[in-house]
Amino acid sequence: MAQLVEIPFEPPFSLDVTLKSGQLFHWEEVEHEGITGFAGCIGNAPVTWIGQKDDSTVLTLPGHEDRAARYFGLDQSISDIHATFPQDDPVLTRAIAYCPGIRVARQPVWECLATFITSSLKQVAHIRGISMTLRQRYGQGYAFGGREFFAYPDPAALAAAGESALRECALGYRAKSLALAGAAIRDGAVDLHAIEQEEVEAIGREGLLELHGVGEKIANCVLLFSCGKWGAFPIDVWIERILRTEYRKRLKGAKLQQWATKYFGPNAGYAQQYLFHFARKTL
Repeated sequence: MAQLVEIPFEPPFSLDVTLKSGQLFHWEEVEHEGITGFAGCIGNAPVTWIGQKDDSTVLTLPGHEDRAARYFGLDQSISDIHATFPQDDPVLTRAIAYCPGIRVARQPVWECLATFITSSLKQVAHIRGISMTLRQRYGQGYAFGGREFFAYPDPAALAAAGESALRECALGYRAKSLALAGAAIRDGAVDLHAIEQEEVEAIGREGLLELHGVGEKIANCVLLFSCGKWGAFPIDVWIERILRTEYRKRLKGAKLQQWATKYFGPNAGYAQQYLFHFARKTL
């Protein structure tokens, strides 16, 4: 056990549920030091391993504590976030009770953007398959636990691969969008670092919307799941279903987006993740 260190965090947290909540697609189950956990690359860094021993103990490799904590949202005060939610909302209360251990991840921006570009109209298994294929063909490989893991390929690698080669990775029409996004970022037409650092959420969103194949939903996913903009509120079919069923039946499109962002408050995106997982698993 000396080869593992604890990550301090405020409970509750469930590694398993967070990994299965539709945010992350490449982590693989790996036993290390007698504990079953998960291994994967965060950006271009060597493999990170993380395991949950019990409700209050999360372990990782020495020197990986800050990286893993930031990535899995363990550096956030979950009670402070909950305090900003509507306090008399029975639907959100049920959603949180259903999956109290979910955290919103903080992924590398390019990896998050590219993954959501390729995820359009795809099931989780298909998204994972595409991610793993792209990693194996164009990403940097790393050895861990007798196995090989791959970082997500950088924008230049996918731009160089081109649309035809990316179509062979089961992307279909998304191949064009991914290749063009990679080229735009490689050439400096869009600065993802500046978008991540931008304090005004709307300005960051405008920058992302300049990319081919990126609409409001993908832009909000990137702001939420990589840029730490907890107020971003992506609306997909599951979120629209629960919002129109339980909250505002007559609203849709931009009006539903505006209502949800205002109603759920400064951490609306966190509320969205509870509602998304609850809706996907129960409706």
